Amino acid sequence: MPDRKQEERLDYLLREFKEDSVRYRDLEVGEDYAEKRMALRSLMNIRMPGEMAQDVVRVQDEFLTEEAEEKGIVTLEQIPTAVQQYGSSHPFAEKISVWQGDITRLRVGAIVNAANSRMLGCFVPCHQCIDNAIHSAAGIELREECSHYMNRRKMQYGPRYEEPAGQAVLTRGYNLPAEYVIHTVGPIVGGRLTGKLREDLRNCYRNVLECCLEHQIRSVAFCCISTGEFHFPNDEAAKIAVQTVTEFLRMHEGAFEKIIFNVFKDVDRELYEEELK
Repeated sequence: MPDRKQEERLDYLLREFKEDSVRYRDLEVGEDYAEKRMALRSLMNIRMPGEMAQDVVRVQDEFLTEEAEEKGIVTLEQIPTAVQQYGSSHPFAEKISVWQGDITRLRVGAIVNAANSRMLGCFVPCHQCIDNAIHSAAGIELREECSHYMNRRKMQYGPRYEEPAGQAVLTRGYNLPAEYVIHTVGPIVGGRLTGKLREDLRNCYRNVLECCLEHQIRSVAFCCISTGEFHFPNDEAAKIAVQTVTEFLRMHEGAFEKIIFNVFKDVDRELYEEELK
């Protein structure tokens, strides 16, 4: 169970975020810690970009940092390489890992967020997508930085601008163990899987790696971009991910310490391990 200080932070944040929301100012929440924590996450999820009182942000940062420690931070040294884990014969098996778990626990140079075209995170309270998980663990500053990015793009390209598939946008990690988050919008498969959709997914991986190269980020954890809600077939997505990373490492092997394929489902772990045999 969280300690008393963490409970006090949660109660304070719940009061402040309810007051900030206006609409949910009178939201009734029980005394159970898990119920209060879910209510706070929901209020954070639905909150539009905008400044918050510095005292509130400071307590939020303290709360999320402590929560990250409680969840258990995973370092690069704790993640075995593909050759260590299952004797992979892949040419870059000593630089590639497959790790199953919560990506928000990883202390790496950058984690990859599968963003949507609005680029502001998921607004559905407590939704189970990775976009929601990353923004919830990072704190409200992440949405604010993404909003500044989108406002600049809208000034350049017009008010209806949406981030296209395949690009990579770097932000700070805020209260995540990772130093940075690299946001990429993956292709959405609504019917037949086309060559264009495959190329869009390849571009997601290429541009994330190019972003790492540009900013001298030597370790990065990829989520399973475009699978799940975006309906890209898991087996095809894994194949494209491994092929694209392999091609990039052939040109830039020395620039990276470790590239991690982060998976949540058993089926994805098995697919990546098969690709890396």
